[in-house]
Amino acid sequence: MIGGTYHPTRLLPNEIGIRKRVTCGEHLVTFDVVLTMTLKDIELKMIDGAKKTFADFSNGPVLVVNVASRCGLTPQYEALEELQKRYASKGFTVLGVPSGQFFQELADEEAISEYCSTTWGITFPMTEKSKVNGRSRHALYKELVKAKDSTGKAGPVMWNFEKFLVLPSGEIKRFRPTTKPDDAVIVEAIEEALQPAIS
Repeated sequence: MIGGTYHPTRLLPNEIGIRKRVTCGEHLVTFDVVLTMTLKDIELKMIDGAKKTFADFSNGPVLVVNVASRCGLTPQYEALEELQKRYASKGFTVLGVPSGQFFQELADEEAISEYCSTTWGITFPMTEKSKVNGRSRHALYKELVKAKDSTGKAGPVMWNFEKFLVLPSGEIKRFRPTTKPDDAVIVEAIEEALQPAIS
């Protein structure tokens, strides 16, 4: 006979628990299998409907930005595209995440895609329209918002065009919305991450 006390596993934020039940003789045994989900495992649905994971973009540094088409900061698209053109061949990419949580994004992916391509000539990859705050925020942002900015503050995305530079090592550097994409602090962080490729 199987004795003892069963204690469920307490999961960490980046873990997925799967409860298994197996029969051992006449006894039913229950146990937890814990799988650790990394940033690279997170699934992304792109603006054109294609399915990818973050790993598809993370061989080099990735600048993740929650974008919006009707925001005072929307002109930052121009500098984001310039970063893409300058460093894409070295392994860097911008990843745009349209979000309507601040009520400044267009209604659907088709309209967003057309606006970005015709107005700003955007070539960097973009996801479907997603939530970046709250309990139903996208899994990517559940991880990103744990990162601290230069003042040591983590937590919710403050506004459109907040930037998270995800390095190949997994380190995340966070820049608030008013920090422009071509600000020296962002450019230097990108170039430092790409140093072997640009030296």
